[in-house]
Amino acid sequence: MQIQVNSDNHIQGSKRLEEWVRTTIESTLERYEEDLTRVEVHLRDENGDKPGPHDMRCQLEARPKGHQPISVTHKASTMEQAIDGAATKLEHALEHMFGKLRGKRASVVPIESGAHADQLLEEEFLENEQAALNG
Repeated sequence: MQIQVNSDNHIQGSKRLEEWVRTTIESTLERYEEDLTRVEVHLRDENGDKPGPHDMRCQLEARPKGHQPISVTHKASTMEQAIDGAATKLEHALEHMFGKLRGKRASVVPIESGAHADQLLEEEFLENEQAALNG
């Protein structure tokens, strides 16, 4: 899973911040690592240089293999809270999506080929006949 970190001009993008973001995303989404090709992280200070409540925004866009991208956004007072909140939201969204897919796969009953199904019925018939003769 590739993690791409982007930030606007008002966020000081440092190696330390980027590594912290990567570590947070990797640890939160660890169980989906094989299912995702890329996660894009967009960090933004909504108010620029002006202070304000919930002005830090983190948008995460996950690219699941073979499916449409999933995007979540979380706003908070600090960048750390915004990143943690967005990571948790994305984990829940992926859990929901993959849970629905697993449910669909489990409900699909494989159709036996005609010859194989006939053979199974014949074996069952013979077993019942043998049980009736022995019983």
